[in-house]
Amino acid sequence: MEVPSNENLEQTAVSSVDAVNPHSDDVVPDSSNHRDGEQDSEQRDDDVSREEVRKVLEVIASTGKFWHDWDKLKTMLSFQLKQVLAEFPEAKMTSEQQYASLGESYSEVVNKLDDALTCFIEGPPFTLQRLCEILLDAKGIYPHLSKLALALEKNLLVTSTLTISTDPFPQATTVHELDEQENANEKQQLQLDGIENGTEPPVADKDEVMAEADTGEDMTIDTVASEDAKSSETKSEPDANNA
Repeated sequence: MEVPSNENLEQTAVSSVDAVNPHSDDVVPDSSNHRDGEQDSEQRDDDVSREEVRKVLEVIASTGKFWHDWDKLKTMLSFQLKQVLAEFPEAKMTSEQQYASLGESYSEVVNKLDDALTCFIEGPPFTLQRLCEILLDAKGIYPHLSKLALALEKNLLVTSTLTISTDPFPQATTVHELDEQENANEKQQLQLDGIENGTEPPVADKDEVMAEADTGEDMTIDTVASEDAKSSETKSEPDANNA
């Protein structure tokens, strides 16, 4: 009798998680029911599951809140954690190379972090938002697996937990608006920091500069014309007196 691998069990668990909106009645199809001669269909189901997991983490990263049952969310986080760790080159090194780079084997790193995550019973750690941010862009933040592992371990070695949110689940547009607001706040803060540090204000827009230049030229022309008119009047007065 064939025993399913851990990877297949993880895919089945994730594919059974509710859709991104925890209040929806739709369930992601279980790809394990289509193993005989339907590998393409299984791959599509797996891709959908990964996309849904990512969307859930993006909502948490943007809001700092969670709406899903903790056991289901824990499954998603564990799935994403293992996927992210597997993307680093250390995962494909020999045991000797792994010990030289990490001080332990790759499998030991994965098991240690996954155990630290799954040990939370009542709810997720209060560092959940930061965990999601890291898992969404791990390679962009940490170039080496050793540093990523330390960051994840630091965020999992806490005791305080979060409670499930009772607020309405944000829609995709709401999350996009939150991201835009966050970017606007960051830009404003950078401008304030520049002013405090004595940095020169940003250069005016090119169109504005050209408009100011045009205005200056017009003023110069008007001034010259006015001076020429006055000069003509001054010359005409003596001529009138002589007459």
